[in-house]
Amino acid sequence: MEVYEEDRLRLVKQGPLGPYANNVYLVQDRETGDTLIVDAPADAEQILEALDGGRVTRIVITHRHPDHWMSIDALRQATGAPVACHEADRERYAEKVDRAIADGEEIAVGSLRVRAIHTPGHTAGSTCFLVEGHLLSGDTLFPGGPGRTDKPADLLESVRSITTRLHTLPDATLVHPGHGDGTTIGESKKQYAVFASREHPADLCGDVTWEG
Repeated sequence: MEVYEEDRLRLVKQGPLGPYANNVYLVQDRETGDTLIVDAPADAEQILEALDGGRVTRIVITHRHPDHWMSIDALRQATGAPVACHEADRERYAEKVDRAIADGEEIAVGSLRVRAIHTPGHTAGSTCFLVEGHLLSGDTLFPGGPGRTDKPADLLESVRSITTRLHTLPDATLVHPGHGDGTTIGESKKQYAVFASREHPADLCGDVTWEG
């Protein structure tokens, strides 16, 4: 578990969890204890233990892939918190989702404000969450490249989302992905410049790295 504390913010990274080595993030107001859970991978017990007495006010899911939803029923039952995701990724889990998240929406967590950034590509509804210089990027952006895509058109859309919506953030922004270690926006921009300087086959997709 990793914990970042800055002023009112307490950001907890818990992982790797479950068979797909997912990360889950808890965004907490240190004074009120109000907490936003970002993603619901396996091992609900560990997620709940990381609350450290906090009160969950909402659960948000970055995208529709099942590994990010594995403990949603257990977390809903334990916390009573409403669940939200982007409308484009809602259908598969409609009975579990209380409302949709809109691009640019600000989610209140005590005195904190968490901004939703729609970043389609990995999935149609992929959404990142920005709070106090920390970007919770789901499977949109990882150290060294974008999340896996199944079609060339999806990769192009993912790259467009990253370059126009995420790379416009300050270079010092810390990127916390849905799996593995983090990076910064500045480092990602440097690596992407290598990718952009090269020609690529028209059918490029899958597990793509900026410098690979």
